[in-house]
Amino acid sequence: MTALLQSYVSGRWATPTDEGLPLTNAVTGAEVARFSTQGSDMPAVLTHARTIGGPALRELTFHQRAAALKQLGKTLMSIKDELYPVSAMTGATARDSAVDIDGGIGTLLSYASKGSRELPNDTIYLDGPAERLGKGGTFVGQHIYTSRPGVALQINAFNFPVWGMLEKLAPAFLAGVPTIVKPASQTAYLTEAIFRRIIDSGLLPEGSVQLLCTAPTGLIDHLDYQDLVAFTGSAATAAQLRSHRNIVEGGVRFNAEADSLNCSILGPDATAGSPEFDLFVEQLVTEMTVKAGQKCTAIRRALVPTELVDDVVAATRERLAGIVVGNPKKEGVRMGALASISQRDEVLRSLEQLTDEAKVVSGDPENFTVEGADRDRGAFLPPLLLLANSATAAAPHDVEAFGPVSTVIPYGTVAEAIDLAARGRGSLVGSVVTHDPDVARRLVLGAAAHHGRMLLLDRDCAKESTGHGSPLPTLVHGGPGRAGGGEELGGIRGVLHHMQRTAVQGSPDMLTAVTGQWITGATRKSTDVHPFRKNLEELEIGDTIVGGPRVVTFDDIEHFAEFTGDTFYAHTDPEAAAANPLFGGIVAHGYLVVSLAAGLFVEPNPGPVLANFGVDGLRFLTPVKAGDALTVTLTAKQLSPRLSAEYGEVRWDAVVTNQDDKPVATYDVLTLVAKTEADKEK
Repeated sequence: MTALLQSYVSGRWATPTDEGLPLTNAVTGAEVARFSTQGSDMPAVLTHARTIGGPALRELTFHQRAAALKQLGKTLMSIKDELYPVSAMTGATARDSAVDIDGGIGTLLSYASKGSRELPNDTIYLDGPAERLGKGGTFVGQHIYTSRPGVALQINAFNFPVWGMLEKLAPAFLAGVPTIVKPASQTAYLTEAIFRRIIDSGLLPEGSVQLLCTAPTGLIDHLDYQDLVAFTGSAATAAQLRSHRNIVEGGVRFNAEADSLNCSILGPDATAGSPEFDLFVEQLVTEMTVKAGQKCTAIRRALVPTELVDDVVAATRERLAGIVVGNPKKEGVRMGALASISQRDEVLRSLEQLTDEAKVVSGDPENFTVEGADRDRGAFLPPLLLLANSATAAAPHDVEAFGPVSTVIPYGTVAEAIDLAARGRGSLVGSVVTHDPDVARRLVLGAAAHHGRMLLLDRDCAKESTGHGSPLPTLVHGGPGRAGGGEELGGIRGVLHHMQRTAVQGSPDMLTAVTGQWITGATRKSTDVHPFRKNLEELEIGDTIVGGPRVVTFDDIEHFAEFTGDTFYAHTDPEAAAANPLFGGIVAHGYLVVSLAAGLFVEPNPGPVLANFGVDGLRFLTPVKAGDALTVTLTAKQLSPRLSAEYGEVRWDAVVTNQDDKPVATYDVLTLVAKTEADKEK
């Protein structure tokens, strides 16, 4: 970390020429770094990303990108302890730092895992099956996703200087889009510290990530319709950015995660002494104190049945009394400082507005103890619990104090709780704490439209629950209305957000060539060598084996029923089967048909095919009766080498037909196929 924070642009670390603005330790008030007020040469930064980083990323397959993220995640995890002292300067306790640092690295690793498991080892992603567009099957359509030749500009908030960067970087990188990081100034010294480790690792292609530790002047002025902006911050700033001409008229894709007056609703059944009551209070205290309440997902509104308000206030006050505020390095401290003096003052201004319609029932912003630090030099506040004067009070639903502040709001009926939840005008997350399934369903169905995520918390999931305020890489993070209207994360959804979906139309052969996956109607390749005798790199899309015919007999059906125990009447009772309008007599088991088909295409000797690990999309289309003759056509549909294994996955298209050439069953067979020795070394 340098006195004047550097930017990493165009392949080098660049030091600004101005003196910059001071950034102070949130605990001691001492200066720790300076942040440049100069703008950046955005045309040069964008050119480097588009001409160097983008092409290098797009050359890699999804699996190769995932492997790079995995290695980066492991590298950062090995040096994370070096970042904790820097994180403490932001006011973060060890627990807060874990949420930010470990959480961010964990998100990288999660996306690496999903990329290797759920995306193909290719640069193109197919969205759903091919659509038949003509009667003869010679004209088809397929939706595909490809990498956009633009950049992903992330503009981050001060409260999560590590997680905020990594949770945006991971899906963009997997999508093949280079990232430009613009951190918030207050805590940019922590972002710069971990970014140096990223660059030093040498694991990411040059130009795939750049860092701007400068003023935000002109950030969006040079973006175009292939670029994306991911913003986290206030609703006011989001609105200002959203009105930029390049977003309004230029087609720049914009994603915002903004202010959110999240609520937690205590169910009417969760009376004092119940597990759910205790969970509600515990969760409320946690969300008020983790990161000193500086979380976009924190609970700002605690909606409580009127008859339980006194109990909730008393129990919460008791728990808050045990929270020690002070220097995060001091043992026993549970809550550190806010990120800066200016942020503390902003919370106090919001508190003043809130107390027009609510009273403070726990905590005193002017009289509290700070352990191991000077209260006047650090950005400290105690946890502050408020009680709204009434359910109709406006301020608790309109004013967000972005700190350790939450307001208890009484409600009368479940319908009223739903109405109060909606008064947040769009939230990132809401939670419902109840053990009553009917209450849970009513609250979710009534409030889901106003939330990006909803947590149902009760005694059954409490041990494994990640909590109200924890976004997860596998689930969407965002919300409607005031919360920004965007979505981040969400597993593969987050990756596809950065890509372009295009409908491609043409012949099956053309689409097979474009997509790298065999499409029904495309040419099948007959081969003298059974496809199961070919190693992975010897196989070709379209390689086909035809087996059969095999006549199904009554003995086959009876034996299968006796052997498996599947004695459903359609297979065993001639009179009942005849009365069934779908069958009109004894029919073969569907799984007997699939089993017989396997016998028609399997090559039994040891060879490259190591295992069958599943069947996808199995459909039984036409009943099979004794005397029918079955033929199976098996075609290599998709080849997916695994980077970290001596084998790959092969998806086969299977069609079973009868003597009239009518399909009786269709499905995909999934096998693991060995590579050759030469291919293993790649």
